[in-house]
Amino acid sequence: MTEFSKKLDFGKTAADYGRHRAGFPARFFDTLFETGKVRKGDHALDLGTGTGALARGLALRGCEVTGLDRSRELLDEANRLDREAGVSIQYVQASAEETRLPADAFDVVGAGQCWHWFDRKRAAAEARRVLKAGGHIIIAHFDWVPLPGDVAEATEHLISEHNPEWKLGGGTGIHPGWFAELAIAGFKELEAFAFDEAVTYSHNDWRGRIRASAGVGASLPTDAVKRFDAALRELLKERFPQDPLEVPHRVWAVTARAPK
Repeated sequence: MTEFSKKLDFGKTAADYGRHRAGFPARFFDTLFETGKVRKGDHALDLGTGTGALARGLALRGCEVTGLDRSRELLDEANRLDREAGVSIQYVQASAEETRLPADAFDVVGAGQCWHWFDRKRAAAEARRVLKAGGHIIIAHFDWVPLPGDVAEATEHLISEHNPEWKLGGGTGIHPGWFAELAIAGFKELEAFAFDEAVTYSHNDWRGRIRASAGVGASLPTDAVKRFDAALRELLKERFPQDPLEVPHRVWAVTARAPK
């Protein structure tokens, strides 16, 4: 956990987070079920659930899901989205490192778009504690992929200009370090899968998506967020006038089994 991550408050971005951040695509969930990593009826725990995108996807496919997050604002937004989707998920306000949930209680532990924010050694140990023997952990990402001259690259440069503390630009959407961390924690049968999928964003939705990101709404003061948003609006108008935009994204996930 870095000093930057300790300052983050995604609760400040809850409204934008719920309205504008794209959730994992259907193909991601299809892969989990087709490979037997998740089964209908499984008891699943979603760490760092945010507005419940991963949790809701599992619940819609027949799992009994608990979502966990530090932020009450994000959990409130998750409940709103669950009502719209017609699913019921139990939410717990706690940290991934100290869930306060019973041991050996879950068939699946997931972490979607959040593992990098945790104290990962402690989170991995906690995941093992709450997993049943033979249960699976799934660490998943759905990252935009900046390419030369595209809107994601230009947006990352703008974030860096407005928030020099943000150092997460230029990513590939692949996170190989998670393999070593899970192996050290004692997990077995490590596997990964990945695929690319473009996400369609209107200009308004892309601005909302970026306001809901770590480098903007979760870390900058309100007046700075407004200045950034105005700058992004002008950037889109001048350099990327097509509306909607097609933004390349990459799904990447590592799965592993708790030892029996």
